[in-house]
Amino acid sequence: MNLSSQLHETAKRFATRSAYHFMGQASTYAELDVAITKFASGLEKLGIKQGDHIALLLGNSPHFVISLYGALRLGVTVIPVNPIYTADEIGYILNNGDVKAVVALDLAVPLAEKMHSFLPKIEHYIFCETKPSSLVQSEIKNLLVYPKMKSFTSVVSSGDLAFQGPELQEEDTAIILYTSGTTGKPKGAMLTHKNLFSNAKDVGEYLKMNTEDKVVTVLPMFHVFCLTVALNAPLLFGATLLIAPRFSPKETFGLIKDYQATVFAGVPTMYNFLYQNPEGDPEDLKSLRLCISGGSALPVALLKNFEQKFNVLVSEGYGLSEASPVTSFNPLDRPRKPGSIGTSILRVENKIVNELGEEVPVGEAGELIVRGPNVMKGYYKMPEESAAALRDGWLYTGDIAKMDEDGYFYIVDRKKDLIIVGGYNVYPREVEEVIYNHPDVVEVAVLGVPDPNQGEAVSAYVVSKNPQLSKEQVLDYCKEHLAKYKVPSVIEFLEELPKNTTGKILRRALKNQITQMVGK
Repeated sequence: MNLSSQLHETAKRFATRSAYHFMGQASTYAELDVAITKFASGLEKLGIKQGDHIALLLGNSPHFVISLYGALRLGVTVIPVNPIYTADEIGYILNNGDVKAVVALDLAVPLAEKMHSFLPKIEHYIFCETKPSSLVQSEIKNLLVYPKMKSFTSVVSSGDLAFQGPELQEEDTAIILYTSGTTGKPKGAMLTHKNLFSNAKDVGEYLKMNTEDKVVTVLPMFHVFCLTVALNAPLLFGATLLIAPRFSPKETFGLIKDYQATVFAGVPTMYNFLYQNPEGDPEDLKSLRLCISGGSALPVALLKNFEQKFNVLVSEGYGLSEASPVTSFNPLDRPRKPGSIGTSILRVENKIVNELGEEVPVGEAGELIVRGPNVMKGYYKMPEESAAALRDGWLYTGDIAKMDEDGYFYIVDRKKDLIIVGGYNVYPREVEEVIYNHPDVVEVAVLGVPDPNQGEAVSAYVVSKNPQLSKEQVLDYCKEHLAKYKVPSVIEFLEELPKNTTGKILRRALKNQITQMVGK
């Protein structure tokens, strides 16, 4: 079984149920399945065949869902790409990923014109209309890329509803997700049909998703968190997607209230924006049975404040692109532990090991490693990196974690973010948790900076809602709650912290920003 064939079966069982709502539009499962089948057939008529690679440069929309599932139904490998990447970033992925066709909004036509001469392998650019097709045609007919341009509507309309599609193997590569990459170029994690289907099924069962659920799909669809938790899993269980094109606190409150949403999935930054929004009304969220947090560590202070204000429970989990992505979640049938990423989900094993790969005692920190049917087959065209990440059937995550006596896991920090002060280990998250507890702090990121005496020193970059808050006050607060060697030697106030499109704070970008500031 795979995602696209399962959706076809779901459409037979729940033909008239709503598959999604999007900006006033709606589609039943039967209508969605028809569009998916015709898009798959339309791709085949363009000469796209099983095993080819197609890229999606799309935001949250029905176009993304139809393109994704249509390509999978044809046996094509899908490469989701953040549409706001630069031309260089997009070009690298399209070239490295051996992409044959691209699906993008018509707004990306100038980008296609700029890039197409450097990407000879791309045979088709399929644009999704945001304005009348005739207008788009008149705008692009004199462009060099014009012969390769097709409209999304024409591809779907050319498709044959009798299309059956090839027989898919569970180990065939379904999606290649390019990791953001903290060093060097992004790596393409190859996820199989088995990886994606198993994780969507296991997550959906773990979270008790059902046909009555209405899931807020506001996380970026091109990101693996949304892909599994807020798209694939809901569709697998016949739920309804409430697709939002972008995140806005006001619009999110309205979406949840208007459609009586039952599940919200977001990253910590989203929870922070919702919490800080003065118009946030607990009544708007009363329909929610479940809030899910992932993507990065959720500060305990924010979790408690959000739950207290809105009277909902937030369940934190953990995942990474290479694991499709979910490996653990706080259970719904047992006590949830704030600060924990929960226990291993069904059929997935998490383990903490030392540098030798040996399991460490309960409560001791080490590297988190994972195995299960959700773990990738490797990195695309990177055998050495694949061998380093996949050892003896285990995926080495690079995250430092520990496990308690009840089997709950806690992320301590990223292995590469560890700060060593005079021989002592300082985990940035520990310092961040303390500073987040200060009532005037909105956000904080902690980094290590070179120190001639201690090797490294702790530096904290703070966003405050109180313009009167001083560095000395933050420093005094840290001294009350942290050992001396963990107290930041540098505290700076910033208007905002650099983030990616999912809201995750980008430490490397922050380091570069600080370096530039110091240079000036």
